[in-house]
Amino acid sequence: MKLRIKGNTIRIRLSEPEVSRLATGEQVVEQTQFPGATLLYKVHVAGSMRADFVDGAITVQLAKEEVDQWANTDQVSISQEIALQNANKLSILVEKDFKCLTRRPEEEADLFPNPNKHHC
Repeated sequence: MKLRIKGNTIRIRLSEPEVSRLATGEQVVEQTQFPGATLLYKVHVAGSMRADFVDGAITVQLAKEEVDQWANTDQVSISQEIALQNANKLSILVEKDFKCLTRRPEEEADLFPNPNKHHC
């Protein structure tokens, strides 16, 4: 699982095995360790899409119906905007992580095949 945060936007990319685990009801969890603290980030399936930050953990919850459709089709992402105080909003984007079209040093064996590969 990869996490990107910019302002009020959270973007999470999941590998093929992670999407499969979500579709079976499992939670996907990662962590980043810092001196003196650990940041947890989790994705799980429940009633509706939402996000929370409690006790050093970012938790994104996805609706089961959306995950079922997303996991079993070529749909790339699930997204939602959540209203915050002061007319602000939090944008959440959870997407399948695709293999890159150019060679990269990171391991990509468990990523989704890139749908644009046939254009290369």
